[in-house]
Amino acid sequence: MWETLPKWFWVIYYLFLLTTLGTAFFTLGIRKIKSLSFILSGLSVIAILFTLIIPIISLIASIGRKEGMNEFEHLVSQLQQGAAWSIFVTIGYLFLLFWWLIFLFNIMGGNIFALKKNNKVG
Repeated sequence: MWETLPKWFWVIYYLFLLTTLGTAFFTLGIRKIKSLSFILSGLSVIAILFTLIIPIISLIASIGRKEGMNEFEHLVSQLQQGAAWSIFVTIGYLFLLFWWLIFLFNIMGGNIFALKKNNKVG
């Protein structure tokens, strides 16, 4: 029997991917707002591509893993051996985390500036 990560992990993982995908599309739709820059729109396109490609590559690469090894252990093992797919997937995950930080910083920054303008007028 093949080992796998717990169900709660997969729920969080796919919620993260779906939320990222939805938020990236949302960002592309509201790029006319001044607080969202043109760069964030470009990063959103890359985030969409990574969100779609990473799970497919991980699934295909995990098919050949050794028995008794879960997906994360396989990724780390392949990363230590320098497998191209594991490096690409790791860069993709790091990019998605970076994209979320940029997105949240941009959204929070826009809301904070809007509150300051309202307080000065009122």
